[in-house]
Amino acid sequence: MLDKVVIANRGEIALRILRACKELGIKTVAIHSTADRDLKHVLLADETVCIGEPAATKSYLNIPRIIAAAEITDAVAIHPGYGFLSENAEFSEMVEKSGFIFIGPKAETIRIMGDKVEAIAAMKKAGVPCVPGSDGPLTDDSKRNKTIAKRIGYPVIIKAAGGGGGRGMRVVYEESELVKAIELTQAEAGSAFGNSTVYMEKYLENPRHVEIQVLSDGQGNAIYLGERDCSMQRRHQKVVEEAPAPGITSDMRRYIGERCAKACVEINYRGAGTFEFLYENGNFYFIEMNTRIQVEHPVTEMVTGVDLVKEQLRIAAGQPLSISQDEVKISGHAVECRINAEDPDTFIPSPGQIDMFHSPGGPGVRWDSHIYSGYTVPPYYDSMIGKLITYGENRDIAIARMKNALAELVITGIKTNIPLQQRIMEDENFHNGGTNIHYLEKKLGL
Repeated sequence: MLDKVVIANRGEIALRILRACKELGIKTVAIHSTADRDLKHVLLADETVCIGEPAATKSYLNIPRIIAAAEITDAVAIHPGYGFLSENAEFSEMVEKSGFIFIGPKAETIRIMGDKVEAIAAMKKAGVPCVPGSDGPLTDDSKRNKTIAKRIGYPVIIKAAGGGGGRGMRVVYEESELVKAIELTQAEAGSAFGNSTVYMEKYLENPRHVEIQVLSDGQGNAIYLGERDCSMQRRHQKVVEEAPAPGITSDMRRYIGERCAKACVEINYRGAGTFEFLYENGNFYFIEMNTRIQVEHPVTEMVTGVDLVKEQLRIAAGQPLSISQDEVKISGHAVECRINAEDPDTFIPSPGQIDMFHSPGGPGVRWDSHIYSGYTVPPYYDSMIGKLITYGENRDIAIARMKNALAELVITGIKTNIPLQQRIMEDENFHNGGTNIHYLEKKLGL
């Protein structure tokens, strides 16, 4: 097993990683900005290193300082968590060239999956179903682009090859809009991602967002751990996630899961990963692969009993998977609500000091968070301050427990989106299951 790990992140995921390390007897190094001295995992880590000012570019995105922290503490590996540098191929490469283990895929894998055109090509080769599209980057040949769009059928969506997080996309409903849309998306992509390459896909108008969790040890072994439904979104940002996805049968799960696991073996994937799909009319369409642990990983852990972060650490230590596909069992149902420090109506961030905090409890309740009474939420980072997860033997019980847990959760001194989550849990269409990715925004009138 690894001897000492640098946790190159902050907030709830940093605490989650620290807990997994402690269970495995791994020493921990918490890096932090000057604004994060009082984070829970910083207070609990074996060693701490301040790596810079509050701005992420001067701390959590500063690769030389993170690697220097590993050097001066004699760590052997670096866990990037999610966000920040977790899907940065240069970071992965520099970590390994510096003699440390990157707890995640190799740089070449991150590069392939980070370029949507290359990722789609790799998935098609592995037999993973993809959205009908341009099968490669678009050129400046307007006639060719119009021919491709006609073949696919309107509406189409223009996407940046290096995009992500809902950025670098433009929907086109008719031919007269196509050329301008491609030019605008290319310009935006070049500015935002340093890569102006764009491609075209069929725009699915009412899909769900269903994703498959995988683990692969880079030694020829890969498994899938069921699916999650993440369709309750606002501006492409997930708000509520659940596992398993309503309406997905065991045969459908096996069909898509086996293809994802096969793809992992073919691209020699190492670590935890997620295949994201749009799901419409019984069909799965690959959109991207996240080469890291996901925010919503706890719902998968709750229904499978598999600790995904500990598996990441074992794989990084060179161990083969500790569980086979036959041993993966989906049992019960889990729901996760992201709790953000923001106004529940305007969604404006609400940093500041937490005056009082009370954690919910009871059967099947899990609270993943770094906050505590007196903690000050800084204004420099993502507004998520916790994840509330409930489990039940079926979906109705999981939702009922979530309602109770949201009512018990007390956070004062700042605004949070708890009222929004309570509205969602009371929503009739959410209760029925299977809402599409546009449902929440329509409900909110956005």
